[in-house]
Amino acid sequence: MTTTYKRGDSDTRPWGTWEVLDAGESFCVKKIIVNPDAILSLQLHHFRAEHWIIAAGEAMVVLGDDILYRKSNDAVYIPAETKHRIKNTSAHTPLIFIEIQTGEKLDESDIVRFEDNYGRLK
Repeated sequence: MTTTYKRGDSDTRPWGTWEVLDAGESFCVKKIIVNPDAILSLQLHHFRAEHWIIAAGEAMVVLGDDILYRKSNDAVYIPAETKHRIKNTSAHTPLIFIEIQTGEKLDESDIVRFEDNYGRLK
């Protein structure tokens, strides 16, 4: 099991920001802020699963073939190899969620994008 994340890592993306709150050999905890009306890419991960807990705001989540609507205190589990994305459905309020990654390889190279509003398809 490997992770390249370490506490304090962060990045700004076209849709918002993420920051690593904690990380270990087989887990990573991120705080993710999605700007109003922004959406992450439709993606999957080969080596990790993710647990999302909505801390503030409202979201539309694509999980496989399903569309889910989530708000504060709701959670979503994303198994490895499952297409997913999240959108902030508010035009005025940031969406904040905590992402807990678990798996054998935890790093930014394990992202396969299928759709992206910001031209980041590989």
